[in-house]
Amino acid sequence: MPAFDDGQTETALPTTATVRTDVLVVGSGPAGSAAALLLATLGIDTIMITKYRWTANTPRAHITNQRAMEIFRDLGLEEQVLAEATPHHLVGDTVFCTSIAGEEIGRIRTWGTGADREADYQLASPCLTVDIPQTYLEPILVRNAAERGAQNRFSTEYLSHTQDADGVDVQVLDRLTGHQYTIRAQYLIGADGARSKVAADAGLPFEGAMDIAGSMNITFKADLGAYVGHRPSVLYWVIQPGSNVGGIGAGLVRMVRPWNEWLIVWGYDIAGPPPVVDEKAATEIVRSLLGMPGLDVEITGTSLWGNNEMYATHLQSGRVFCAGDAIHRHPPSNGLGSNTSIQDAYNLAWKLAAVLRGQAAPSLLETYSAERAPVAERIVKRANRSSREFADFFVALGLTDAKDEAEMVERIEERKADTPEGLAKRAALVKAMELKHYEFNAHGVELGQFYTSAAIVPDGSSLPGPTRDTDLFYESSTVPGSHLPHAWVGDQRRRLAMMDLAPYHRFTLLTGIAGQRWRAAATQVAAALGIELATVVIGPGQEVTDLYYDWSRLREIEESGALLVRPDKHIGWRADTLPADPQAALHDALSRILGLGA
Repeated sequence: MPAFDDGQTETALPTTATVRTDVLVVGSGPAGSAAALLLATLGIDTIMITKYRWTANTPRAHITNQRAMEIFRDLGLEEQVLAEATPHHLVGDTVFCTSIAGEEIGRIRTWGTGADREADYQLASPCLTVDIPQTYLEPILVRNAAERGAQNRFSTEYLSHTQDADGVDVQVLDRLTGHQYTIRAQYLIGADGARSKVAADAGLPFEGAMDIAGSMNITFKADLGAYVGHRPSVLYWVIQPGSNVGGIGAGLVRMVRPWNEWLIVWGYDIAGPPPVVDEKAATEIVRSLLGMPGLDVEITGTSLWGNNEMYATHLQSGRVFCAGDAIHRHPPSNGLGSNTSIQDAYNLAWKLAAVLRGQAAPSLLETYSAERAPVAERIVKRANRSSREFADFFVALGLTDAKDEAEMVERIEERKADTPEGLAKRAALVKAMELKHYEFNAHGVELGQFYTSAAIVPDGSSLPGPTRDTDLFYESSTVPGSHLPHAWVGDQRRRLAMMDLAPYHRFTLLTGIAGQRWRAAATQVAAALGIELATVVIGPGQEVTDLYYDWSRLREIEESGALLVRPDKHIGWRADTLPADPQAALHDALSRILGLGA
């Protein structure tokens, strides 16, 4: 557990006290709480601080995709998350309309809930996308982090840091007492959001711009079950006068809890003075987007925020790392924010643990930037492009040059007309709706993260040429750098996902019956390197067998070959067949991954 270096045990820290820990995490959002949880799970002394008195007080992030759910499964939290989440079958009928009570312009089946995409999602993962607001997810992560040994300190503000060859001194402020003190950590993780002070102090390089458009959130309570229960979704997009102002592209009525808690997102001109969103103004916006002028509305909160298009090109400065919104800042389009933040922590935590235990060279930590910075760039560009693609709806409806509200309404109505103009408008709407699959069914963006770094040992192969759009469709592979493909394995009594065979606390070597010599090789290599490494032989008569014969098609190697799976479920190395000296081959591969040389 963290300790004071001067032996003090009093509740009130003396001015000279320095608290010591292995890793200090700044921020309790998805990235920070996930980092604390992952490090604590691995037995690493960790302190997480946040200047706030508790976790998120607004729903903010909510769409939780398959990769994030896999991480929760790996950590044993999947059932806890599912118990609080709106399930997969209720998240997908995304609606475009003139108001909730008004006419529909169209619907799109999203997050893999459509019959044409459900198989893609089912084949890719043992988990499905759900909706869990940040207000419900963060407490789960923070509670489990504390239960596993992390020290969580609220109302504790990061002030500054200095680092040397052996660690980082972080100045913090107890906001309740006004007391300042130092936390001495071997490593610092800045997960303190889109205006990260840690990232700024560390001098991380960024590209892009902040506050390119303005949006406001309005949370409210109202029972809308009669209007939405037959078309269940978390997102209802409203095309109304003014909805093309700001970064979202259309007014959004978002379900927080079905079907009586909601959040509205509405744009404002960020170039002008910020709007005053009092209860009266908020109520008017809510009633307008709902199309229910007399509705009794309970406003529960309002806030203003800026849409960003900025990403870090390098994520580390010495012993300081940043994760989450601190390094990828973008609108909520595609639902990538919290998911990518959690995955950042998943990539970094096992590497920190390996270095702190003396199992890996510090150079392993440099692969965090090499692997995650391209992901940050990709999602920032995709989310902003998705926001801009809403313009196609406005163009299709002829609204971009409408002079006033009356003309806007008239042009929306024109889509019904049996005229050449009406025909053209309907055809344009079909194309505009099709384009939104790049936001709401971008399976390749969500799952297709391929790593290239010193912690991946190439085998001379490359990813096969894509047969489908790489943003829309995910294609599995075992080429080193790929994520472990999903298949169901097990025996007559249980069914396991492939990821269940490769838990986060170890490296895992996967092979077949013809490759059983890998077992002895792995035992010897693990002992030589001082790491945890398990061999799983898949086949009849073994602990697990290929239940549906799917794995034999997906593994892309011979039965005698082997796949070395890193703790974060990416393929670190593979051997197509059993080599003459499997111990030497495996030792060389793991040494390279851990930065220990050949």
